[in-house]
Amino acid sequence: QVQLDESGGGLVQAGGSLRLSCAASGRTYTMAWFRQAPGKEREFVVAISWSGGSTDYAESVRGRFTISRDNAKNTVYLQMNSLKPEDTAVYYCAAGPYGMSTKRAGYYYWGQGTQVTVSS
Repeated sequence: QVQLDESGGGLVQAGGSLRLSCAASGRTYTMAWFRQAPGKEREFVVAISWSGGSTDYAESVRGRFTISRDNAKNTVYLQMNSLKPEDTAVYYCAAGPYGMSTKRAGYYYWGQGTQVTVSS
């Protein structure tokens, strides 16, 4: 069983930055971030392999967001720069035992989410 605990969300103005963290208890796997805006489906944001050597970004965040991980701390980070109002959503950390996937079904474990609000 893996428990995921996200932190770092908040309110920021457009163009600003936030850094999300996801602390995992237990064994770590492939990790990812998804997000869900009000009235919309949960969507893939980015994934990182267990080693950290491979990443996969959604087109909407590529060049603005950076994922990284520290396996010694069992923590994954999401640095979000140049934030836009359309980035407003609840951000969820996810973990799975397989390779990187852009699909929700590819991940077994989910955090409770952290709210990110970007004002215009």
